[in-house]
Amino acid sequence: MFNSIFDSTAAGLDITTALICAGMALVLGVAIAITHMKTSQTTKGFLVTLATLPILVMAVMIMINGNLGTSIAILGAFSLIRFRSIQGDAKELLSVFFAMMVGLALGMGHVLFAVIITIISIIAIFLFSYTNFLEPNKKRRVLKIVIPEDLDYEEVFDEIFKKYTSKVDLVRMKTMNMGSLYKLTYDVVMKPGVKEKDFLDEIRVKNCNLKVLLSHPCLEEEI
Repeated sequence: MFNSIFDSTAAGLDITTALICAGMALVLGVAIAITHMKTSQTTKGFLVTLATLPILVMAVMIMINGNLGTSIAILGAFSLIRFRSIQGDAKELLSVFFAMMVGLALGMGHVLFAVIITIISIIAIFLFSYTNFLEPNKKRRVLKIVIPEDLDYEEVFDEIFKKYTSKVDLVRMKTMNMGSLYKLTYDVVMKPGVKEKDFLDEIRVKNCNLKVLLSHPCLEEEI
């Protein structure tokens, strides 16, 4: 069912077959770019990259054509591009890998497979992006509190945590300023309907108005 349209017995690649794969690569590349545009914040430059990446990867695969030396040279070129590029977020990496996979499939002549896997992947991306499936807990936060060394951190915030959080875990503690201060890091889940400003204000009263940070788990911020 997923046989290659390339004729392995032919001396060279038929122009009609190459044009079919190239046209399909552009169509699927544009579909991937539109999918990324609809589900993520992005730029036109990145969308153009996604739209053209499948046909470029397809061309590379056709040029390799089983040649080991050429394969190693192409691998080195891709490595240089990878380490000179700025690391993107998870969705950008997914889209780049998606476009490369389509280009690889078309470069081997598996047009039907490329079309089917693209359709399934696009449906999955939209499903996961616009439904609550795989949605993390939106009330989960990372709380970082600086306290003086003479403050009993084990009990001082208990009443505040009971009032504003449904779950709290002390995950890290370290000293600061030659041991005169402690920085506590908590993994907390906020109760529905509570005001985070009131939560922080009550903590500031207990920690002598030293620094407090309440952030999303994905953000690595320091105080």
